[in-house]
Amino acid sequence: MPKLNINEVEHVANLARLEFSEQDKIKLTEHLVEILDYIDKLNELNTDDVQPTSHVIPVKNVVRPDKVKPSLKKEAALSNAPSNVDNLFEVPKIIE
Repeated sequence: MPKLNINEVEHVANLARLEFSEQDKIKLTEHLVEILDYIDKLNELNTDDVQPTSHVIPVKNVVRPDKVKPSLKKEAALSNAPSNVDNLFEVPKIIE
């Protein structure tokens, strides 16, 4: 893989609307080269027998299944409401 150069870092920074000092551009270029070198090293690993995964540990749904149950009666639900009108909760108007 070709090495990254400062011109490419400047180009990507410009696309992302980021501004860096010259010293930061040099440091960033060095860090990105190190990261890309590490990725190249990882690409050397034989992963033929490794199944692709989206998580490193098995993930399962821990939510219980829905069960239909009787709901509160209107009177019970409205009994703690500060105010109700026509068997509905009355709330302060927030939109003009």
